[in-house]
Amino acid sequence: MGSQRHVRNSISLHISKKVFQVLSIILHLLILVKLFKLCHESVREEISHFLCAYICWIASNNEFKVIVLRSTGHKDVKIKVLYCGVCHSDLHCVKNEWGISTYPLLPGHEIVGEAEEVGSNVEKIKVGDKVGVGCLVGSCRSCENCTNSLENYCPKMIQTYNSKYYDGTTTYGGYSNMIVVDEHFVVRIPESLPLDASAPLLCAGITVYSPLKFYELDRPGKHVGVVGLGGLGHAAVKFAKAMGAIVTVISTSPGKKTEAIEHLGADSFLLSTDVNQIQAALGTLDGIIDTVSAAHPVLPLLGLLKYHGKMILVGAPDKPLELPVFPLLIGRKMVAGSCIGGMKETQEMLDFAAKHNITADIEVIPMEYVNKAMERLVNADVKYRFVIDIANTLTYA
Repeated sequence: MGSQRHVRNSISLHISKKVFQVLSIILHLLILVKLFKLCHESVREEISHFLCAYICWIASNNEFKVIVLRSTGHKDVKIKVLYCGVCHSDLHCVKNEWGISTYPLLPGHEIVGEAEEVGSNVEKIKVGDKVGVGCLVGSCRSCENCTNSLENYCPKMIQTYNSKYYDGTTTYGGYSNMIVVDEHFVVRIPESLPLDASAPLLCAGITVYSPLKFYELDRPGKHVGVVGLGGLGHAAVKFAKAMGAIVTVISTSPGKKTEAIEHLGADSFLLSTDVNQIQAALGTLDGIIDTVSAAHPVLPLLGLLKYHGKMILVGAPDKPLELPVFPLLIGRKMVAGSCIGGMKETQEMLDFAAKHNITADIEVIPMEYVNKAMERLVNADVKYRFVIDIANTLTYA
C-alpha cells in the first residue's frame, strides 16, 4: 500500500514537473513574442531613416531592398516620394542598351514628392512643400555652364541614378519611398498642377521645352514638326502649341493622326512612310523636334525643313543614325541636340506648364506592375507615360 502511494506521489511529482516545464516554455514564448513585437516596432521606426525600394527588373531580379540614405545635410532636402514617372531612359539603363549601367541599378528621374525634412541652411524649400527632382542631383557649381544655369551640361554633372556622388557613393533614383537631394536640384511643383501628371514633366517636359526656347521655335507662327508621338512627343506638341507655334506631328503610325489632332491639338499630321505626303510638305517647317529613341531615317525629315531650318534631336537611339551631309550644305540647315535643361529653366518650365494647364497624359500603375510596364514600353503600348504610385504601393512589412 505504501509502495503504491510512493508510486502515485512520484507520478504526481513527475507530472507537476512536466506541467511546470510546459508552462515555463509557454511563458518564455510569450516573452519572446512580446520582445519580437517591441523589436519589430523599433525596426519599423528605425527603418524610416533608410531608403526602402525595389531594384527594378533586369537590374537585380526584382529584389526588395533597403538601402541606406545619407543623412540630411545642411543644404539637403529629404523627400518622401509620392510618384515617379517611367522614362524610356529607365528602360535603356535597365537593359544596359547604352553600355553604361552599373548594377544594382535603381531607376527613376521623374520624381514628385513632399519635403519631409530640410537642412538648416535650406532657403527655398520648407517641410510639407510639394517638390520635384529630375535627371540631375549634382554638378560642380563653378564651371561656365553651371554659373550660367546650365548645370545639365556640367562636365561633372551627377545623374539622379546610375551615377556617383563626389564621395564615390552610388546615386539611386525614384522607384523608392525616399530620396535626399541638395536643394539646388529640387524644384517646386506649382499648386495648380496634379502631382501624378506633373512627374513626367521633370524629364519629358524639360527635354522638349528647352530646345523650343533655345532654338527660338517658341515664337508665335513658327511651324514646328514633332517626330514621334510618345512621352516626349506628346509633351512637345502641348508646349509648342502653348507657345503659339503651328504644329505638325510626323509618325510612322497612321492610327496616331486622330490622337495628334483631336486630342493633343496638333494642326496637321504627316505619315512619314507616305511619299506623297512627304513630297507635299517639303520645305515647310522652321524646325523639327525629333523625339524618337530608336534608329530611323533622317534624310526625309531634313527635306521638310525650310532653308536655315533646324532639326533638334532629343531622343537617344542605342544605334547611330545615318546623317547625310549634302542636304545640310545646300539648305544651310542645322542638326543639333539638346539634353534636358538647367535648374532655373526647369522651374520656369513648370511655372509655364501651370500657367497653360500643361500636364502629361499618364497611366498610373502600382509598383508591382513596373516590369509589365517596361515590357509595354518596348512596344510603345502606353499613352503616353507610366507613373508609379509610390506612396500607396511601395510598402515594406
